[in-house]
Amino acid sequence: MSRSPGRKQENHKISRELFVLTYGALVAQLCKEYEKDEDVNACLDRMGYSIGIRLIDDFLARSAVKKCRSYSETVDMIAQVAFKMYLGVTPSVSCNSVTGNEFSLILDKNPLVDFVEELPAERASLCYCNLLCGVIRGALEMVHLAAEVSFLQDRLKGDAVTEIGITFLRKPEDRRHRR
Repeated sequence: MSRSPGRKQENHKISRELFVLTYGALVAQLCKEYEKDEDVNACLDRMGYSIGIRLIDDFLARSAVKKCRSYSETVDMIAQVAFKMYLGVTPSVSCNSVTGNEFSLILDKNPLVDFVEELPAERASLCYCNLLCGVIRGALEMVHLAAEVSFLQDRLKGDAVTEIGITFLRKPEDRRHRR
């Protein structure tokens, strides 16, 4: 039997929609279980962290990327390869510091919120996509890069864009000729 050429793309879209709907149901359930948005945010971050520490192996195996030599290369790899591979979007990257350790990923389109119009008024401090911050933090930690990752702006909260901030916590090490 032969497959039609458009079939794989159609299955990918269906599985992404299923993932987005399942994620929405997960966030809704967490909101029922926890009264405070901070607790939901922390739970999403922990879940994302657990995913990130496992997802990095899949990413490294499937992408065959070379070792990044700087924080800016690392963030470019996250934006151009990882986000494209797993979410089908490519955020733009900007450096937010002269020291070169603070970056922003700016998402024009966030597929996790495809079916979300706005957050309820009583959930104003909910960080709906906080799972992404945990995933990035967990993956970076597995390649020995400690970082703080948080949402700086969110379209669901009325901001113009969705922006994820990444701050690397250690200075890059010069490993040449060290003994």
